Amino acid sequence: MGPVLFVMAILGCGEGDAACQQVRTVETPYRSEAACLAATEGELARSDADYPTLFAQCRPAGSAAATIRASEILLPRGGVLPSVLPSPRYADASSVNRR
Repeated sequence: MGPVLFVMAILGCGEGDAACQQVRTVETPYRSEAACLAATEGELARSDADYPTLFAQCRPAGSAAATIRASEILLPRGGVLPSVLPSPRYADASSVNRR
């Protein structure tokens, strides 16, 4: 079995309990989950998707995206964007609140 590559999906979330929608997949494959996570803030900052909240999810290449609802996303507080969310379920993700 060869090395596992990771891809980053950018998801847009509305308000309420609706499922987030995948906006795009970043074309760069990452050699590790850590490298993917390190790139999330930059990718989110470059995204111009029209959603109140954008979310980056790093996952192994070829795997399906998990269904994530807007109400499950931990939003940053105090204007500081975390590199990694402290939730064990979404430890591989970052989010940007655009409200």
